[in-house]
Amino acid sequence: MPDTTQTIHSLLTPEGELRLTIDDEPLGEVGPGDVVVRVEATPINPSDLGGLLGPADISTLSGDTSTGRPVATAGVPADLMPFVAVRVGDPVAPGGEGAGTVVQAGEDAQHLLGKVVAMRGGGLYTRYRRLPGAEVVPFPDGITARQAAASFVNPLTALGMVSTMRLEGHTALVHTAAASNLGQMLNKVCIADGVELVNVVRSEEQAAILEGIGAKRIVNSTSPDFQAELTAAVGDAGATLAFDAVGGGPLAGQILAAMEAALTAKAPPTSQYGSPTHKQVYVYGRLDFGPTTVLASAAGMAWGMGGWLLPYHLARIGAEATQELIARVVSEITTTFASSYTREISLEEALEPEVIRGYQRKATGEKYLIVPSKG
Repeated sequence: MPDTTQTIHSLLTPEGELRLTIDDEPLGEVGPGDVVVRVEATPINPSDLGGLLGPADISTLSGDTSTGRPVATAGVPADLMPFVAVRVGDPVAPGGEGAGTVVQAGEDAQHLLGKVVAMRGGGLYTRYRRLPGAEVVPFPDGITARQAAASFVNPLTALGMVSTMRLEGHTALVHTAAASNLGQMLNKVCIADGVELVNVVRSEEQAAILEGIGAKRIVNSTSPDFQAELTAAVGDAGATLAFDAVGGGPLAGQILAAMEAALTAKAPPTSQYGSPTHKQVYVYGRLDFGPTTVLASAAGMAWGMGGWLLPYHLARIGAEATQELIARVVSEITTTFASSYTREISLEEALEPEVIRGYQRKATGEKYLIVPSKG
């Protein structure tokens, strides 16, 4: 067993430069309950890009291999530096989830030796990872690390959205950027659980992806009749809860207005305040970093907008309910929660400027998987 591993680090310097490097670091002593996992597959999720790239201006990206290992650098706009002051000078080890084989185990974790396990918690863009055995999720024989690599972020987010719906008394959902890997999982969950779902996409190609997995309600935001089509779909589904991956711009407000119009069409309001039924939009992504706009007069007076983050939701429902969600993911990892990848890259390739520009686009249908042993 090696005493060290090689890990990708992201550093913001006081001078306003982002530096991506691959560094040696010690694995540390393996305690009685610890395991060492050979990381064999770890995805690049949109949620990983904040730690990996921060607020860097990708147009300034450059690479250097003169030291024998790749180094990528980019400038950070001065007006954005105050927002990331907390991480200046402190290297971040990105990589929120992944999977691999347990190659070493302490005396209390011997039952995990040789098992394919999934991991979460950061620092997974690395060759080996030491962590408590109680924190890994073992998979049955026959499941590969590639299949188990994306077991947490998207699957638990999809299940968490449905869980939130039930906790807050809603009966149907709206989801934006809906043809994503997460959006496809959410559709499969909703179809299996009998939950009505309205999918908002940006192109006919994205609509075709969802039609292929059996989605019923798909609305294209580029349609000239988008607002009317959205209102009809929301009304048919009875949706009063939405999860928005876009964040900025008018979309969240358009959803609230569609919900209000659908509600008042079914039950005309008895006051100037509109429908008394509460409508809620949760922003969980920022594909658009601009301000969110809501036309309050169109949304009525019974509405809310807030942020939604998976770790906060899991803390809200507690450890037992979280384990139930994870157990479902394990049992359906090759069906409902299967992930597909358009490109597999090595740790070194993950620092090449052309490759960075590819995964930074967050394009629908393009998901990158880091395979540390590649190359």
